[in-house]
Amino acid sequence: MTGVEEQLTEIRRGTEEILVEEELVERLKGGKPLRVKAGFDPTAPDLHLGHTVLINKMRQFQELGHEVIFLIGDFTGMIGDPSGRNATRPALTDEQIAENAATYKSQIFKILDPERTRIVFNSEWMGKFSGADLIKLAQRHTVARMLERDDFRKRIDAGQPIAIHEFLYPLVQGYDSVALEADVELGGTDQKFNLLVGRQLQQAYGQKPQVVLTMPLLEGLDGVNKMSKSLDNYIGITDAPNEMFGKLMSISDELMWRYFELLSFRSSAAIDALRQQAAAGENPRDIKFLLADELVGRFHGDAAAVAAKDAFISQFKNNEIPDDVEEFTVQAEDGRLGIGNLLRQAQMVSSNGEARRMIQQGAVRIDGEKVEDWGLELAAGSTHVYQVGKRKFARVTLV
Repeated sequence: MTGVEEQLTEIRRGTEEILVEEELVERLKGGKPLRVKAGFDPTAPDLHLGHTVLINKMRQFQELGHEVIFLIGDFTGMIGDPSGRNATRPALTDEQIAENAATYKSQIFKILDPERTRIVFNSEWMGKFSGADLIKLAQRHTVARMLERDDFRKRIDAGQPIAIHEFLYPLVQGYDSVALEADVELGGTDQKFNLLVGRQLQQAYGQKPQVVLTMPLLEGLDGVNKMSKSLDNYIGITDAPNEMFGKLMSISDELMWRYFELLSFRSSAAIDALRQQAAAGENPRDIKFLLADELVGRFHGDAAAVAAKDAFISQFKNNEIPDDVEEFTVQAEDGRLGIGNLLRQAQMVSSNGEARRMIQQGAVRIDGEKVEDWGLELAAGSTHVYQVGKRKFARVTLV
């Protein structure tokens, strides 16, 4: 097994907080493989790159010789995680949980070694809990401690309801650490309270408390909000290679380094060398190519990454229109239709306001020519290829 200092260097990379680092050092010095747990509620069928921040850290622990446990929260998924919520989160059905969990198992092995990964479902132990068992678990925590949670406190101050079952979520997540006798638990910064409950419950059950390691929440394509499907700023790991490559190339030069740190398997020294190249004048686009190449290759294979890069260069550098453009037929009004209405009906923008903004930003083209006039009207009987932003194309026939 790698030495303690070398392990700490890798573990600290990209990490937000380690509670308590001295305890982690003590366990590492023991020389025994640690049991490292991370839980994922099957709330959606597909994972995005934001989810892989934790999975990448799990992979690091694997490579350092530790035992990794990928916990699928099928039981907690029926409760609904209140973390970061300003309203009660709807619980999932058994069918939704089963379907989503099945896709997780196929996706995580793009990153983790299947032979060194233990997959567990927390229904294995929570499903055996009786009502009396749950009451005994609830005795291990206090309402005052629950109300220390920032999101719960905000909801109370705002007069928004909190259902009793939401208090059970951190207790069940914490008990997972007891059931698995976890040495380390990983989670996003928004999970810190729940992870600390795990420490407290382990102590209550006579176990050595786990070390808590929090990872930052990855910003989405907008560079501001955390990556989320609901905000449509995400890159799904099942996205088509060309789409994934294009999305990665669209992130800002500043955000690129954040993605390198949290998503790339390159060493810290290699990433520092790339920073030096950028500082010396190398085009950030060329460095971004390396990031997109690595991530598309990870999830789709090297050949797909090469093809996606070639397609990106052909499409965006040479202003070529892709072959697989979606086609729409749109009805004109009195023989003509404004550009905003046309783009909206072709599902390229969500509103006329968005269309106006995109035109003002110079992001709308017709047959490759930039549109500058918001008041442009198109005549019926015409067919053109419309482009919004870097990735949206549609061939629209106006009738």
